[in-house]
Order: sequence, then structure tokens, then C-alpha cells
Amino acid sequence: MAILTEGIHTAGFLISEAKGMYRSRDQVTVAGGASPGLVAGTILGKLTSGGNFVRYTPGASDGSQTVAGILFEGVVGTAKRTVVSRDAQVVGAHLTYSAGADAAAIATANAALATLGIIVR
Repeated sequence: MAILTEGIHTAGFLISEAKGMYRSRDQVTVAGGASPGLVAGTILGKLTSGGNFVRYTPGASDGSQTVAGILFEGVVGTAKRTVVSRDAQVVGAHLTYSAGADAAAIATANAALATLGIIVR
């Protein structure tokens, strides 16, 4: 029997969000890069030039070093996507942090999310 591996689902990281019509979410332009792109649950930063959202990159100086939200759904290339940008609870184990993130980097990203009202459980 073949083994199937289930991928990451849209909003699979989300526990709860603010009451009201999508108050926790925004529609933004996300630059996900070439395939496989970015998956739901990727922590994002916002570029100061152009304003596109990209993978959060600590140590950068282009705006991506500041946490701006979490990708709600996957993206390949550059496209409009939904992000969770405020007032939500999320599952930390289902988030995608910056490449090579250690415990300290994860704690820093989680603290930055908390300033947006996003609580990592």
C-alpha cells in the first residue's frame, strides 16, 4: 500500500481569529518566488520598496526583517493573497519560520507576532 503525505492546508495553522467579517485578515500582494513558492503558515515581512509581502528574513534591511503577518494560503510567483495580520491565535508547530531558524529566532518571531495581536500557541 502506498504511503500518502498530506501537505499543508490553507489556514491549517489558524486556531481562532477576531469576531467579525474577516477582521484579522488583509488582501495583499505576496511575492512567493518560483515553485514550490510559499506555503500557508509562512511568516511574512513587507518590503519597503514596492510594498510586496515576502518571507520574513531576520537580518535583512529591505523591510522583510519586520514581521507583518502570516500567509493564509500558499502562493507561487507574485499574486494577491490573504494574510492574517492581526488579532488571531495560531499553532506554532504549523508555522514556517525563516530558513535555519533556531529557538531564539523562533521566539523573536513569535514576540513580533504578539505585537500584531497574533498569539502563538
